[in-house]
Amino acid sequence: MKFILKILKYAAIALIAFILIIGLTVFYMWIRPNKSEVNPAIIAESWTAVSDGMHNSNTHMINWNNDFWLVHANSPYHFATPKCKLMVWRSKDAKNWVKVTEFRVPGEDIRDPKFAVINGRLMLYVLKSIRFEAEPYTTAFTFTDNGMIWAPLTEIKEQNGWLFWNPKSFDGKIWYVPAYWYEHGKSALFKSTDGIKWEMVSTIHNGRNEITGANDRNDETDIEFLPGGGMIATMRMEGSDSLFGDKKASTNIEVALPPYTKWSEPVSDFTTRLDGPALFSYNGRIYAAGRYNPYRPGPVNYFGSIFAKKRTSLFLVTPTGLARLTDLPSAGDTSYNGVVIRDGFAYISYYTSNIKRDWPWLMGMVSASDIRIAKVDLAALEKEALKQISEKGWGQK
Repeated sequence: MKFILKILKYAAIALIAFILIIGLTVFYMWIRPNKSEVNPAIIAESWTAVSDGMHNSNTHMINWNNDFWLVHANSPYHFATPKCKLMVWRSKDAKNWVKVTEFRVPGEDIRDPKFAVINGRLMLYVLKSIRFEAEPYTTAFTFTDNGMIWAPLTEIKEQNGWLFWNPKSFDGKIWYVPAYWYEHGKSALFKSTDGIKWEMVSTIHNGRNEITGANDRNDETDIEFLPGGGMIATMRMEGSDSLFGDKKASTNIEVALPPYTKWSEPVSDFTTRLDGPALFSYNGRIYAAGRYNPYRPGPVNYFGSIFAKKRTSLFLVTPTGLARLTDLPSAGDTSYNGVVIRDGFAYISYYTSNIKRDWPWLMGMVSASDIRIAKVDLAALEKEALKQISEKGWGQK
């Protein structure tokens, strides 16, 4: 009997010690100061655009009729919920915002909004989801001619199952949009002349193993035009959706020349898994705003782990790989950007948890988050890009 009591005593001590260690670890993560590496020469200024105690996320921003237009998700938390809505704002200076409208889908989640100006009309594309882990199943769209009256949300049934990202045009006549399949594993390029009817141009990536039937997880794909009309694409890649992330997680980079029917062999870059990418160009170079994982990957914190820290960062994008240029003030649950270039600056929308702390992703996903704007000095960004090109020996001009 004494032996059993002794065992129970030590077991109780071990349990208390375990609970204490876990509690102290969580407490430390909660109060841990933010260590974002923000280059003040590049980030000229940053400020909060929306802060209402909700989990605001999934931003996009565009210039239309000389105004900034901002859209983002507004929800109790990161995960899919019918309580989620999309909020649309307008501003002259990206600092003082006026709410225009909001969108909901009864009984469903709505997220990942993307603006596009097509034939002078402001289009808005959104993804619909019903699963708690936020796995969208289709794309819907709405539009406005005057900013006040919006068409009803309508699914793109001809391309049902394809999840649209960010439409862009090189000539103002044909718009291209990358999309990834709702079951993951492949991405494709579509084109349109009106933003309503879309037809497939090519498969960008197909990760299906025809022998085993397994797919790699090929998600969020963005594009940007190269000088001369070529196109570069980045893809969020991972082998699984493990809570600890995945050691195969990376960013794929592919290139295509007009008419974009044939894509180069993918280059896998392990600088980060570029979640929520927003590609943009300046002086012939391609940049990306997206999620960065600021740590050395390990067994419980591979890229995509819910227990690891996150950043919104800026990258140089080349056919050879990515080069990180600076962080934005960010932490916890963050990224999913929009970019407006004006007067030598890039105005970048993003969302973030408390920027004074450095929470792991999980804490950020269940906490309030704000929409912020960063004003990026493009000349300073280019200077840092040239420095990285030289250090990496990429040999670009």
